[in-house]
Amino acid sequence: MGIATDIILLVVTAFACGLVLQRLGQPVILGYIAAGIILGPHTGGIIVSNIPEIERLAEIGVALLLFALGLEFSLKDLKPVKKIALIGTPIQIILTIGLGFGIGSLTGWGWKASLWLGACISLSSTMVILKTLMNQGWLGTLSSKVMIGMLIVQDLAVVPLMIILPQLNNPSVGLPTLGFAALKAAAFIAGMVLLGTKLLPRLMAHIARLGSRELFLLAITAIGLGIGYVTHLVGLSFAFGAFAAGMVLSESDYGHQALSDIIPLRDLFGLLFFASVGMLLDPIFLLDHLMEVVVLFLTVSLGKGIIFAVLAKVFKYGNVVPLAVGLGLFQVGEFSFVLATVGVSTRSIDHDLYSLILTTAILSMIVTPLVSSQTARLYSLKRRMFKHEPLETLNIPETGLRQHAVIVGGGRVGSRIACALKSFGLPLVVVELDHRRVESAQADGIPVVYGDATHEIVLEAAEVSTAQLLVVTTPDVVTAQSIIAIAKRQNPELNIVARTSDPSFLPIFKELGVNSVVLPEFEASLEMTRKALLHFPIPVTEIQQRTESLRQDLFAPFFDDGKSYKTLVRLRSAEQHFNLQWVHLQEGSPLVTRSIGGIEIRKKTGASVVGVIRADNLLANPDAQFRFQVNDLVAMIGTDEARTAFQEMTAPAVESVPGLPKGSV
Repeated sequence: MGIATDIILLVVTAFACGLVLQRLGQPVILGYIAAGIILGPHTGGIIVSNIPEIERLAEIGVALLLFALGLEFSLKDLKPVKKIALIGTPIQIILTIGLGFGIGSLTGWGWKASLWLGACISLSSTMVILKTLMNQGWLGTLSSKVMIGMLIVQDLAVVPLMIILPQLNNPSVGLPTLGFAALKAAAFIAGMVLLGTKLLPRLMAHIARLGSRELFLLAITAIGLGIGYVTHLVGLSFAFGAFAAGMVLSESDYGHQALSDIIPLRDLFGLLFFASVGMLLDPIFLLDHLMEVVVLFLTVSLGKGIIFAVLAKVFKYGNVVPLAVGLGLFQVGEFSFVLATVGVSTRSIDHDLYSLILTTAILSMIVTPLVSSQTARLYSLKRRMFKHEPLETLNIPETGLRQHAVIVGGGRVGSRIACALKSFGLPLVVVELDHRRVESAQADGIPVVYGDATHEIVLEAAEVSTAQLLVVTTPDVVTAQSIIAIAKRQNPELNIVARTSDPSFLPIFKELGVNSVVLPEFEASLEMTRKALLHFPIPVTEIQQRTESLRQDLFAPFFDDGKSYKTLVRLRSAEQHFNLQWVHLQEGSPLVTRSIGGIEIRKKTGASVVGVIRADNLLANPDAQFRFQVNDLVAMIGTDEARTAFQEMTAPAVESVPGLPKGSV
């Protein structure tokens, strides 16, 4: 079966290795790399026979990953990191080339080989970092924006590096070639802007109107890979073209659907990329040159990490950002393989240096998820050792916060809760790790702390020890558990409202001392059930009773030690039994200008007036002297006979208010 057999072997082996690594608490991509090592040409046993074809498919994986990144990315996202991306990245590349040149010179290599080494190690892995950020849930944070911004510029820098470095063998022809490449890049960008603003939106709108999910998926895949291939034909990066296509498409109305559809395809081809990386690792070369590889790996990783961290600090990024960037971008990237291959083909470097660069790059990729995952732990340690460093806080009152609400998460749910509390004049603070949401909260005048709420220092900055309420909006139960446990240690009397998507986690939240739990999917199902039943000849009161009983069956065990939920259930039940109904008083009604006591409503009908809405204001429990006016909405309770009698009293110019459901206030 040829290539088909190879792909089947890779997928099955990657699944098995990924499953083992996942059980061990390690990133799945390490399992994919392990599968490549197992099936590679250097380990014996079952060997993949079509490695060049697998590597070509892996290029599609890189392109699809960057296409998906482009769909998620917006030029607005580059705004807070444009300086470090556009200015800091070239500085980083130059400094890292200098580091490599120094390593090569000390090792005794020639100046040309040393320069090639520096250029190869100056590039970090877009593929590994993106997958790591996704797995760790860091996409969208300021740290991830800095990393992605710098990676984009690095990927762009591959093109001039591939042109300039081979010209070291013949410097006289290098400058015209570089100028021609710059013209091609400018023409491509101009063409993409024109294509993206004029043609692509119309094309996607036409395909969407056809109503075929398969054609839509095929269209977005063709756009991403097709534009990438065009950039490859004109001598630019295939992956960069796919990224540019994704960014253009993200500005259309179909960006979110395109991203949703492309993710499974991206992950499958991404597996092939990581497996192909594993196939390149030669264990025999590693053992024969173990000391050289270890020294180069440690020197490069430490040197690059320090360069990135210092640059982040120089460009005035604080808190966890320098540490996250340093621990994220220290590795040698996949484009180094391409650059090293060009070096061998032009006889600029020998095969030993090529293998050394390759092995070092693969090892650095393998350890990246492990090293990057230590960011939070090392940052917490740093915070304990250097407590003078302040967290980024905005709109916090100078007098501090007390008896306030701490809202963890400033997304769609958290921001609405914050706005509601603010409208009541209640003190609050939002804890958010996404810098976009931090900026949005700042613009709305909402107090906000930038940071990860699973860190004690962040909750201390939110003054949770003096708070009255903690609202945890994240649906991830592991993260929520960590946040709640830390908050309870700082404030044992704290009231907590949490969110989860699975009812099986209710006992866990109860054990943690959570006061209330919200299940969004469950509440949505109840509301959809209620609305569905309204289309059948079933009394509204019975629908309410049935749906409420479902809620009570789920939550009653959670609240079996408290009275709040039982009281709430009784109130809802009472509302159903009273069967509250609204009546609209129009001009000519006998009730207009007369008082409740003068009409003797209760005595003559048996109904009771419990409220009146006048000019959008609710007047609750009006007394006997209250006089009705035209256009009053009158809320009454009573038996069916009592309500009928009341309506007859208001005849002939009375009608029930359309659109106001029974039992609502």
